[in-house]
Amino acid sequence: MSGKTGPVAVMLLVIVLIWYAGAVYLNAPRLIDGYERNDTEWTFGQLTDDAWAMERPILPAPHQVLVEMNDTILGKKITSKRSLVYHSWVTISSTLLGFAMGTALGMLLAIGIVHVKALDKSLMPWVIASQTIPILAIAPMIIVVLGAIGLTGLVPKSIISMYLCFFPVTIGMVKGLRSPDPLQLDLMRTYSSSASQVFWKLRWPSSVPFLFASLKVAIAISLVGAIVGELPTGAQAGIGARLLVGSYYGQTIQIWSALVTASILAGLLVALVGVAEKFVLRHMGVIHAGGAR
Repeated sequence: MSGKTGPVAVMLLVIVLIWYAGAVYLNAPRLIDGYERNDTEWTFGQLTDDAWAMERPILPAPHQVLVEMNDTILGKKITSKRSLVYHSWVTISSTLLGFAMGTALGMLLAIGIVHVKALDKSLMPWVIASQTIPILAIAPMIIVVLGAIGLTGLVPKSIISMYLCFFPVTIGMVKGLRSPDPLQLDLMRTYSSSASQVFWKLRWPSSVPFLFASLKVAIAISLVGAIVGELPTGAQAGIGARLLVGSYYGQTIQIWSALVTASILAGLLVALVGVAEKFVLRHMGVIHAGGAR
């Protein structure tokens, strides 16, 4: 194994082994109770096999989740409401719109905070305080308020995503815009550079690496926000809707397949941001062709 994939593969293997062990541990009490009620003799091997094959387990085994994902991703038409591809697309649409709005809002707030001292003193504490409110508490209020003015569907979920993802972008951009060396700023003032020239020639290039670092966090949080936004609406589509249906009917395998799909989507979105980061930094000359900075 290469130096990059080896640790990841080992960690994945450890997680799978712990998962299988956890499935036996959590599902065993119910099985043992059934054995005792029916006066059935059992062995640990039989208990393990049955724990990994329960129809409605407390914790499904990894292979059960993979079978469910294969059935709902590859075994269904993408237009079917039982397809995870269909539900993933609905959630991704809200995620990307919320991510775009959150990124724009975060960048605007950061620029204002860095360039206006009054905003730095007055606005920054409120930006930080906004994240102390649990999203599960504020999401229903956002849904109700926006529904009262006729905004339903994609917009409320996107606003919840925006609410979560603007914060890391704001913090990252503030850090990046303030990262230039004071000597560099003094040199720009010596050249009688305007505020816009200092921004575009010095502050903005210095902030790009910080921006992409925060975007990787923001895109993952945006996905979480989209899923949370689907829960209080009783949505008929989306990964959140799959979680709701699974919880209503006790379909834990369906719940876990939706959760694993969401984690895979988050990984893919973060990877796409990473690809964009390498492209932009290479274009700026920060990364050479070989990948070194």
